[in-house]
Amino acid sequence: MPNTALLRRVSALAVMIAMPGLALAQAPQKAPTPAANTPAAPAATPAAAPSADAVVASVNGKPITQGDLAIAADDPALSLPGVDEAQKKNLLVDYMVDLRVGAQAAEAAKIGDTPEFKRKLAYFRDKLLLDDYLEQEAKRAVTPEAEHAIYDQTVKLMKPEEEVHARHILVDNEAEAKKIAARIKGGEDFAKVAAEASKDPGSKAEGGDLGWFTKERMVPDFANAAFAMKPGQISDPIKTQFGWHVIKVEEKRTKPQPTFDELKEQIDQHLIRKAQQDMILKLRSEAKIERTDAPPAAQAAPEPKK
Repeated sequence: MPNTALLRRVSALAVMIAMPGLALAQAPQKAPTPAANTPAAPAATPAAAPSADAVVASVNGKPITQGDLAIAADDPALSLPGVDEAQKKNLLVDYMVDLRVGAQAAEAAKIGDTPEFKRKLAYFRDKLLLDDYLEQEAKRAVTPEAEHAIYDQTVKLMKPEEEVHARHILVDNEAEAKKIAARIKGGEDFAKVAAEASKDPGSKAEGGDLGWFTKERMVPDFANAAFAMKPGQISDPIKTQFGWHVIKVEEKRTKPQPTFDELKEQIDQHLIRKAQQDMILKLRSEAKIERTDAPPAAQAAPEPKK
């Protein structure tokens, strides 16, 4: 099996060679004007998926199949974002031709007979076997029943949290903050004043809107003030390490529990990691494992000189 560095080099070469044709193929082409009274062509029937054994090319008589292309397409080193399927197939065929040409030359040079190559081959065979075995275990672990059991267990452990939806205006000093608080309490629109005067680049354009947040997400002085206020209330100036704030609380609520769909990806990752870890631990416990590289027993430290 060729090593990853070689795969990347060959892949890059194949893509560079094919790039001029690719650029030409991607250039916009002017559509021909249909002739008058020309009947519309019948809709094309979707082609059946090609068989994995379908031969797409051959190198010195040895076939390259559609299944070979599928394996190459799964290689992260051959990712071709933004390339349509027809162009991608052409590039993959070119790559597989280069790979086979190079591999055949390496076989003729007896590279595969060296002890180092045989060790690499054994390593990558073991790795591929383990990867596929772990993938099978992952598929077995992720079931609707297991997903919902983890979700139910997770939401039961979630304690209700209070959230506040607030706006703020950040300025440099207390005198300026007092003037802004007076303007708003005098009837000016908070969002308009925030867009005009706030020094906070993250919320200024949104009229000072900070969205919903729990108490621990904000610095203590700001959070204590916001969570002590009632909806619609405007604070006196509040000092934090960022400057001086004028706060308006819009709403309060108990934080809603996340939905199953919001947690599904995290749940699936948890199920996969646990199943794979449990499988490896079980296999290790059942195997006879002997370590012959254990370091010698530590020698006693010499006594300090008197």
